[in-house]
Amino acid sequence: MSYRTNPDRILENIDRARSRDMERALSLNDRQARGREMDTTVPDGDATTPERMRRLFDLVDSGYRKAAQSAEISPLAARFRAIGDISHQMAVGDVSVSIQYLDHERHDDVGVVPFEITPRDLEEARKETRTSRPDVNAIKVLRLRLRDGVLAAYRKIDPRLRDALKNRADIGHVGAEVTLDLRPSVPAS
Repeated sequence: MSYRTNPDRILENIDRARSRDMERALSLNDRQARGREMDTTVPDGDATTPERMRRLFDLVDSGYRKAAQSAEISPLAARFRAIGDISHQMAVGDVSVSIQYLDHERHDDVGVVPFEITPRDLEEARKETRTSRPDVNAIKVLRLRLRDGVLAAYRKIDPRLRDALKNRADIGHVGAEVTLDLRPSVPAS
């Protein structure tokens, strides 16, 4: 039997192609860390605006904590093994905060804040953590960027949240999702 007609080799090639496709699909999903929280308790009808805003902020805060403590952040930090070694490489990304009104027809309120991580950030983290492991230092930097990004994104959508409170869109089930998306980047020289 020749190489082209050998069924075993044909099946091996098909398996290799499938595994490459699966690895490619997985590599697209491993650049995000997410935290999602949902509140199903309906606020009282006479709840004040600050109480209702606190409910939304608590949801975002809980989503932030889930994203910062998730197992998805470790593979993101593992990508920094090469970034800390080469002085001109960096990473860019976005932190997004999304508030979903599940019992109202209002569209989601989404705030997105971009960020960048340079080798200098990893050096500063190395001084604080006193370890040279790039993944440990990267987790520290990623959590810091996540925290700052969540606060900035929340400030961006604050006027829209107040508008949603006027429309009483928050009366009912509300969800919040915090996402950290990381992409490698090489700046133009």
